Amino acid sequence: MLNKILGCLYGQALGDAFAMPAHIHPDDTIHAFGWLDSWQDAPDDHLVHAGLPAGRITDDSEQAFSLAQAFIAAGGVTLDATVGALLRWYERVDGDNSPYVGPSTRRGINALKAGQDPRRTGLWGDTNGAPMRIAPVGLLHPGDIPGAVADTVTACMPTHFTQPAISGAAAVAAAIAQAMTADSLDAIIAAGLQGAESGREQGRRWFGASVVFKIEQALAIATRSDDSPTRLRRLFDEVGATLNVPETVGAAFGILQMADGDPKRTAILAANLSGDADTIGAIACAIAGAFAGIEAIPPADMAVLDADEVFQAYDVRAIADGLLGVIA
Repeated sequence: MLNKILGCLYGQALGDAFAMPAHIHPDDTIHAFGWLDSWQDAPDDHLVHAGLPAGRITDDSEQAFSLAQAFIAAGGVTLDATVGALLRWYERVDGDNSPYVGPSTRRGINALKAGQDPRRTGLWGDTNGAPMRIAPVGLLHPGDIPGAVADTVTACMPTHFTQPAISGAAAVAAAIAQAMTADSLDAIIAAGLQGAESGREQGRRWFGASVVFKIEQALAIATRSDDSPTRLRRLFDEVGATLNVPETVGAAFGILQMADGDPKRTAILAANLSGDADTIGAIACAIAGAFAGIEAIPPADMAVLDADEVFQAYDVRAIADGLLGVIA
């Protein structure tokens, strides 16, 4: 089981960091890189990541790892652990002055800092911060989809307590929970759909497309016979690749299917999809890594991540051991 936990954590970082340089529109990514299939620095004109070096993880992985550390210390997922992890991460990155903090997370954390009730601070959170950092919740529930969904609700509460956000996060957590025990990508995707359906019943009623429908739409595109660039462009144009949760999670499952669950292939597809590529890559590669295990991530790519000073600060192998200890 440790190999799957490590695969998920390294997969999260791989998808995040590899797709980090991609522009928000595929035409711009193509102009800058051609087909993006190697580690690259973020371009100087990047909307969000200008100046970041090749292999740098972003807030997607940092928040996931921070949550994992807090859950290990607490012996499981709790509201207090979630709040503490988010506040500590926000302070670490100087969140008030950071361009990388998502709008729902910033709103929720500022409300928490003002002393508001964490059961209410997430009532407006509908962007993709919840699914991007939810992987540790799935890892703590091997094969237990209801348990993963229940803890997803708790982990979403302080910043993303709306139905679309919980549905998207539950899809990811359920898929990872299933990936811990399954050897079939079809079973993992089915678990994701089940999680999305269960999650949409939780949180504040909010407008937004169905996460289930967006996943199904993405899967239909992913399984067409067109070449990869054509399918990616259809995912971008028809499913979407913005901060909107149904788009993010739908696209992530689409590229996971296109890559047949291979982590590195998933990272490459996420980068070339563009849009919020690092978040889509982090989600899809976390699932792929839990499915395929750490052995499926090329050692050369692991070495790039291990050399990143931000990644080093989280001691991911210690996190993996700690999560295994909580499961046991």
